[in-house]
Order: sequence, then structure tokens, then C-alpha cells
Amino acid sequence: MTASDVIHAHAERYIQCIHHPYAIERGDVATLRHVIRFLQHMGIARPPDDPVDRTPIQQVVYEFGGYLLNNRGLSHQTFKQYGPFVECFLTECFAEGPFSLSALSGADIIGFIHHQSAHLSTARAKVATNALRAFLRYVVYRGDISADLVEAVPSVAAWSMTAIPRAISQDHIQAVLAHCPRDTPMGRRDYAILMLLVHLGLRSGEIVSLTLDSIDWEGGSITVSGKGDQRACLPLPTEVGEALADYLRQGRPHCKDRALFLRALAPIRGLGGQETIGTIVNAAVRRAGVNTPTRGAHQFRHALATQMLRQGASLTEIGSLLRHQHPKTTNIYAKVDVDALRSISMAWPGGAQ
Repeated sequence: MTASDVIHAHAERYIQCIHHPYAIERGDVATLRHVIRFLQHMGIARPPDDPVDRTPIQQVVYEFGGYLLNNRGLSHQTFKQYGPFVECFLTECFAEGPFSLSALSGADIIGFIHHQSAHLSTARAKVATNALRAFLRYVVYRGDISADLVEAVPSVAAWSMTAIPRAISQDHIQAVLAHCPRDTPMGRRDYAILMLLVHLGLRSGEIVSLTLDSIDWEGGSITVSGKGDQRACLPLPTEVGEALADYLRQGRPHCKDRALFLRALAPIRGLGGQETIGTIVNAAVRRAGVNTPTRGAHQFRHALATQMLRQGASLTEIGSLLRHQHPKTTNIYAKVDVDALRSISMAWPGGAQ
């Protein structure tokens, strides 16, 4: 094989075969994808949209993506979520027979959703059902099936306010911060990110979207762009400001990109996707050697709300800091206020057990 024979599918197949647990964190996957894009840009390797690379199933998924973007006005991010589920669905349906969308049945649809729901979280299972409904509407639009099959997609049972927030403990937070190296550029960046999570409870996407213009040093505030492009101005705690200043002075590479946090490896630019924050948190938790409820960034947001509640803050104050659009979202933290719940609990019938 020569360089001209390399196609996007080769990289994806190799990535799927990587079993090293730290391959993503070390940058192996990102590096390989950058190499493939460079070869394509130089005209050496075929572009990823070359029809020669696509199987019949991949071609249908590609056309479905165009339908979502051009006909429905949805975003690339939506297609990135829907595409893998649709490709998996079609692969399962036609693994042992000829590919024909008109052969799809209600049993195929129900079986796929049941199989996915068995190993996915409720949120991801909902994405799977939404993806399948959107795809089946597209197939109806193509004229391959009747609209009745869309109704065959089962709903995922989900009741609001059933979960208890999974917050990292304060002791574990201190351990994570203590084990974050602050003598390297990457360490200073990661420490500043962790401080934003701990003290302001920012979402991953909010951290990624921060720019150099987001910080008002004289006013001691930081402007955050949250869900639905809602902007909020938050006070900047002294310890968080110090961590940010340390990163900007001694850790942030010189770059024209206005993103506050930059990649540590070339190409130097903003962090990109919000999943990068989860990777940073995962590495920090593993470095500290602690057992946390999850390896994601949202546990710090839950910890901040829980700590505020225990210190006497009201749910309204917590919702204001976390920038919840609806009070119902904040009400879930009432479950962690054990003392308040104990005062309103009813006696067990028949006496103590």
C-alpha cells in the first residue's frame, strides 16, 4: 500500500482496534486523524467524502446527514450524535442479507431500541430513539417505507427528579487539586480549569467557549456563555483569578487564537469539543488516586450546589449561580439536604424498624 491508497476508513478501523486505555488522552487518536487530514489536504490521500470509500449503508447515512443539514436545518453536532446510531441500526438489520430500506420492519426497530437500552444510559437511549425517528422520517421522505413505521419506535421510560446528584466529595476535590502539577504549562492550564469547575460550577461547554475577552480583571468578573447562548456575568473568586493569571503568564502558548484555554500540542488552538474537559478531569481524578462517583466534569457542579446547600444557601441562590433556566432543575438538590428531609419525614408505620 502506498500513501495514495490511504483513505479515511483506514484510520477509523485502526482507531477501533486500539485497546490501550490511555490512547485518547495521550493524543494518539487525534494525531492519527490530523495526519490523515494533512495527507488529504496535500492531495496524497483520498478525501473522506470520496464515494469510493463508502459502503451502501454508509452512503445512506451520508445522504441522511445531508437531509438533516440542508432540509431540516439541524446542526453538524446533531448529525454527529445521530449518525453512529443509524449506521449501527442498519448494520444490525442487514448483516446477513441484501441491503434494502423497504425491507425494514417494526420488529427490527423495536429489537434495536431494546438492545440499545440495555447498555445505554437513559439520556443516550433517548438520543438513539430520536435518531431512529429522524432517520425513518427521512426514509418516508425518500418513499422507501410508509409513515406507519415511524410510530413503531418505542419510547424510553424516563421520570424526572428520580436521580440523586452524584457529587464528588470535598476531600476528593482537595486531593484532585493537590495532585495537579502546577510546574508545567499543561498543568497550569488544567489547574485553572479545575478551579473554574470547583468554585463556579461551569459546564464543560462554557469553559471551552471562554475567550481572553471573557475576563474583566478590573471588575473581578467573568462572562459565561451558557445554554441557549444565555450570557451571565459571574464574580471571579480570588483563587480562581490567581490560577487563571498564572496560566496566562506562564502556561498559555503565544497564539492568535482568542480562546482562553489552548491545546498543549500542535496545532495550537482552542480546545475544540467539550469532551476535552471530561478528558482533563478523568486524568486529574486518576492522578489523585481517588474513587469518585463519575469521571466527568459535572460532578464538580453537583458538589458546588451540595456544599452551598449545606452552608445555608437557598435553592434560588443555587439556581442563580448555576444559571438554571427553570427552578425545577435546581429542586433535585433538595434530595441531598438530609437534615431538612429528616424534619419532614413521617414515622415508619408500626414503630422503629
